[in-house]
Amino acid sequence: MLTVALGAFGAHGLGDLFAVQPLRKDTWETAVLYQAIHGLALLWCSGREDPWIQRASLCFAGGVVVFSGSLYLLVLTNTPWLGAITPLGGISFLVGWVLVLWSTRQSGH
Repeated sequence: MLTVALGAFGAHGLGDLFAVQPLRKDTWETAVLYQAIHGLALLWCSGREDPWIQRASLCFAGGVVVFSGSLYLLVLTNTPWLGAITPLGGISFLVGWVLVLWSTRQSGH
């Protein structure tokens, strides 16, 4: 729900900002896309008892907060240094996917 709301806000509520800074629209859309993908990954992970999947969930959730959150704030506040912490969220996403793959290997699936 939050992803849809933020996507709609970007499409309809930030038109004036994007008219002045058109590259910020791409930044906002990237944040929404990665939040949507990892929101679905979190749904897939939910309720699983595998400790590797549980760790992956934490990485996905943290990645959404740091990656997408820093990009949203960057756009809304025009604070470019926030882009410097965005890769930490990306690393969190990558670690989460490695943990999912590790879990699959451990379980033999």
